[in-house]
Amino acid sequence: MSVYTVVFSPTGGTKKAADCLANGLEADMQEIDLAAFSTDYSKISLNANDICIVAVPSFGGRVPAPAAARLAELKANGAKAILVVVYGNRAYEDTLLELKDTLIQAGFHCVAAVAAVAEHSIMRQFASGRPNQKDLEELEQFAHQIKAAIETGTVPDSVHVPGNTPYREYNGVPLKPKAGKNCTGCGLCAEKCPVGAIPSDNPSQTNAKACISCMRCVSICPAQARTLNRLLLAGASQKLKKVCSEPKKNELFLS
Repeated sequence: MSVYTVVFSPTGGTKKAADCLANGLEADMQEIDLAAFSTDYSKISLNANDICIVAVPSFGGRVPAPAAARLAELKANGAKAILVVVYGNRAYEDTLLELKDTLIQAGFHCVAAVAAVAEHSIMRQFASGRPNQKDLEELEQFAHQIKAAIETGTVPDSVHVPGNTPYREYNGVPLKPKAGKNCTGCGLCAEKCPVGAIPSDNPSQTNAKACISCMRCVSICPAQARTLNRLLLAGASQKLKKVCSEPKKNELFLS
């Protein structure tokens, strides 16, 4: 048996939650990074004895399209999947259901699911600092419960998760990072962009049509040169203030 974290985490919040769950399983882990643009995911093959913590952020209540496409390429062969959706304190809507459906199509056995709160990747004032220590302790307890269910053979044939079909429509957001005068042309953002939206020969540019507003380039820029339009960001923040201000709870689905 092998245990994997299969993670799409552009800014690190989703990975932090997944790693905490992995620690709670108390097993040696291997990582499959779904944000690696150049990886051929169709060559990755698992087996029925493997356990995978499959973690994605919620983008507008949906699984990020690149993550869904890459998960669909995996050959699961009956591997057990622990579904994890991480959201920025607004709502995750149909993300867990879409993730479950995607994994079933790839051949996974979906045995448990977790919804976890992390700092909003665009408007970082919402759920700032989460997952915090209390969250991490709770997620580790979730992992202990999941591990016990797996070991005793009491996991469900297919875990029940909330969501609706057809899934809610999501067409992205107009907030696209751009490089300012501080850009040194180091190319790190181009190298790490999950969708190849930044040209390696001109990293100060962004292909707005390809960009999924994941904010990885903003979070990793050593010169802090990549930013968002301040007026658009302020407007979006005001729009979400009411629904994002009250702290949301982490949830475990194991039935």
